[in-house]
Amino acid sequence: MSLLITNIAELMTQDLEHRVLTDAAVVIDGERIAWIGPAASAPAADDAVDAGRRALLPGWVDSHTHLLFAGDRTAEFEARMAGESYSAGGIAVTVDATRATSDFDLTRLAMGRVAEAVSQGTTYMETKTGYGLDVEQEARSARIASTAADQATYLGAHLVPAGQDADAYTDLVCGPMLSAVRPYVQWADVFCEKGAFTEDQSRRVLQACRDAGLGLRVHGNQLGEGPGVRLAVEVGAASVDHVNYLAGADVEALAGTWSGWDPASGTGVRGTMATCLPACDLSTRQPLAPARALLDAGVQVALASNCNPGTSYTSSMAYCVATAVLQMKLSVHEAVRAATYGGALALHKDRGTDADGQRAVGSIAVGHRADLHLLNAPSATHLAYRPGMPLTYAVWRAGVRAR
Repeated sequence: MSLLITNIAELMTQDLEHRVLTDAAVVIDGERIAWIGPAASAPAADDAVDAGRRALLPGWVDSHTHLLFAGDRTAEFEARMAGESYSAGGIAVTVDATRATSDFDLTRLAMGRVAEAVSQGTTYMETKTGYGLDVEQEARSARIASTAADQATYLGAHLVPAGQDADAYTDLVCGPMLSAVRPYVQWADVFCEKGAFTEDQSRRVLQACRDAGLGLRVHGNQLGEGPGVRLAVEVGAASVDHVNYLAGADVEALAGTWSGWDPASGTGVRGTMATCLPACDLSTRQPLAPARALLDAGVQVALASNCNPGTSYTSSMAYCVATAVLQMKLSVHEAVRAATYGGALALHKDRGTDADGQRAVGSIAVGHRADLHLLNAPSATHLAYRPGMPLTYAVWRAGVRAR
């Protein structure tokens, strides 16, 4: 069945041409986008939806989440709001609660969080392990993550469990734990930060995971300047996430990774994305990541929710977009692009059709997956103009109406 969505006031394609169309229409054929153009020239379709002069965007692509968890960390949040500084140690509280939760309930919780995100316009999500931290629990989390989200990331190197030797635990992460999760995940990540994993330990984890055929990601430069960005560039990671504290050399290094990329055609060697997590920055009272400076330097930027129980318990990408505009000095177009096409770049889902038949996401282009987000507003500017308002009117995910 084909579907015509017409009478669109503003259509932000976020494709390589960065088009913003007015008085537009889109035709969906099955799960793919079949046609885009002026409403007056739209071809016939089996069914039609009148957008009512609303704005249409690509669905949000959330490239950094931690959905596989149980328990509550409200007390930690209250303490932080009272002035205590954030440290990675709170992760252990979630590990205990997650380990004590059944497969059924952990799956139910994760799927519920995905449904919340979809209801707000998110159509493609990554999520991570990292609240198991032993071989059995990490394998369980990876298996559940592979069914709950679109892509799964191995984060056994999230925290060294209490009472364990850091180097011995790193050996476990690089060996038996990696083997156990490998059938379920596409990516590996490491928390390269003071209080988590050192540069040398992080490098060992990333090299072992690369040798196992996984793509690489890094949590870096969240709590202070450190080796995270440098290490991500060294190993060719797809993204380095958080990036709150950057030296000039870090920005230059990230910009240099994009020298083999042709932005006009979207071809060439993808560099290392800088993924900014503004909801987390606000919750931890860290300086907001310097997204404006990164973009100005030629770094490709993504926005993601970092949905997790300790530092960013939200899946609202609209909240992240509004924050990026109001406080991080991005334009509305730049913020929406970072939350759609930027996320697709970070997950290597920005191009055509993969060998496995999976279509590109994050932009509205012929042949791409029909992931669409219709706002109850005439333009995307309302995301920042009316922050916090429930502006999602309708959502299509792979061509299927999800809201």
